[in-house]
Amino acid sequence: MVIAIDGPAGAGKSTVARGVAEALGFTYLDSGAMYRCVALAAGKAGADLDDGEAIGDLARGLAIELSDGAVLLDRRDVTAEIRSPEVSTAASRVSVHPEVRAAMVEQQRALISSGRYVAEGRDIGTVVSPEAPLKVFLTASEEERARRRAQETGEPTDDVLAAIRARDERDRGREHGALRVAEDALELDTTGLEPDEVVAEVVAIARERGVA
Repeated sequence: MVIAIDGPAGAGKSTVARGVAEALGFTYLDSGAMYRCVALAAGKAGADLDDGEAIGDLARGLAIELSDGAVLLDRRDVTAEIRSPEVSTAASRVSVHPEVRAAMVEQQRALISSGRYVAEGRDIGTVVSPEAPLKVFLTASEEERARRRAQETGEPTDDVLAAIRARDERDRGREHGALRVAEDALELDTTGLEPDEVVAEVVAIARERGVA
């Protein structure tokens, strides 16, 4: 069983999903970290990020573990490494390939079937788990999302804003796993809201619907 939390970069998905999972006693599943692992592995292997078949083969052979906030790739802790701007850009490129998405979706569905998860990403409620009993789509203004991401990475806000706009365009326009709102998703605009406020609202809705 899964609570699906989707949305664009910088909307607060990771913080909110982590908080909801902790409040409800669920396990937090960061699907984006899995694609970042593929990108990191591809970079280290010197693979062509635009070769979907090759990257898909590589993705299927990776052992990715998510536990207590740590991300392990082939048993190596890459939690910090996958958050670099370079890996973020590469992750957006490799995630467009259907072969890569198929490999990651298979792993995500296997995890979700084994317990109670709060999963965040861009296609949890539309592709990975369309039958999820609660789907939340978080968003925020471009400027707000850029400000948040710049605080995390230390990059100039204008640079982050340009990168976010480019990534949004790629994520919405890709053929497989495109960023879109599920028909039955609850949309929440987090602009100007503190993370605790959003977490509390999602938790209340989950309990009201009998999900938790």
